[in-house]
Amino acid sequence: MPEPLAAALDEVGRLLTDPTALIRGVGAGRRRGATPAWRRVDLRPVDIGAGRWLQITTYDETQALTANHEFGEPAARQVATLLAEPFGNWHVEAVGRTVQVRVTKRGEAQVHRAATSQAAPERAEHDRVKARLVDPREPYLFELGITTAEGRVKPTRQDKYRQVEEFVRSLDAAVAQISAEHSGRPLRVVDLGCGNAYLTLAAYRHLTETRDQEVELIGVDVKTQARQRNTAIVERLGWADRVRFVEGAIGDVDVERPDVVLALHACDTATDDALARGVGWDAPLILAAPCCHHDVQRQIQSSGLVPPAWAGVVRYGILRERFADVLTDAFRASLLRLLGYRVDVVEFVASQHTPRNTLIRAQRTGAAPQAEVARDYRELTAAWGVTPRLQQLLADRVADVVA
Repeated sequence: MPEPLAAALDEVGRLLTDPTALIRGVGAGRRRGATPAWRRVDLRPVDIGAGRWLQITTYDETQALTANHEFGEPAARQVATLLAEPFGNWHVEAVGRTVQVRVTKRGEAQVHRAATSQAAPERAEHDRVKARLVDPREPYLFELGITTAEGRVKPTRQDKYRQVEEFVRSLDAAVAQISAEHSGRPLRVVDLGCGNAYLTLAAYRHLTETRDQEVELIGVDVKTQARQRNTAIVERLGWADRVRFVEGAIGDVDVERPDVVLALHACDTATDDALARGVGWDAPLILAAPCCHHDVQRQIQSSGLVPPAWAGVVRYGILRERFADVLTDAFRASLLRLLGYRVDVVEFVASQHTPRNTLIRAQRTGAAPQAEVARDYRELTAAWGVTPRLQQLLADRVADVVA
């Protein structure tokens, strides 16, 4: 239920100027028809000497500036100035609660309040903590079980946190390159096979806060439990009007053409299903991090065709499995290139954090298929006696190219 904006901002202001309650505050985004002086502002209490001060960091397009203001009149004056800026969103974490305010198109406030177990922060020294692309204090990381209520990454979840951060880094660079076809409307993002939505929520938070874009995001998964769990999380975060989860198979989901398609650790041929849907939508950007690969390995074993020079590689089970992984992703990259995408295959996180660390990044250019790419693809599939699943799914589109 919308509330008067002035009253909601007063509530935010009281929390931001309370040295005993404030843990962290963030202002970001912009209101309809207005642009704030800064892309984002961060506020937190710090202890300098024997006193507690309010540290304010403002971000423009190129740099971050940090200044400290004594709680009381100096801090209140600075907070009033920030609240007067046309930020579209405010998020405040305080002792025992969080308050999120989103300014609607009508200039009203959509407010989400939630009780938390967060206690008063420990002494926050002036020494600045190393900046991270994904702040461990983000509420969604706590909801996902990656961090504690105090914003510390759990020892057992360090690898997952690193995956999230490095994925966001890859997403940021890729989104910056796609054409502005979504200008004048929200960026539409679909995560196919979203599972527990670790990267789904990270993508939404980064695109809306750091990149300051309006986003509509849909997560798709076949499991009822995933839909229920993820929906409950976004409701607690106050994101349910812009992030939703649907239950269904990747090939059956009916959504409006997306700008960005994500397929992150979808198992085996589910990655092919996701890539095929992205191509079918002519999505400007597809990011896929494949998981297990079995289909091509089964086809190799079934065909019995092994080029003589490679017999020593596929003789051993573990080498055959790893080689089939590489071959599968090579087929996928070639098919995407033949269908008008510029493709990069990169390592998006170090192997010690996850062995499934390959990212296929495809940006649509509409370029005509190159004869040499088609020739190499035909020769490679014929040599191994396989028909990759992605080729089967896109048979109508690639028939003339790979025949």
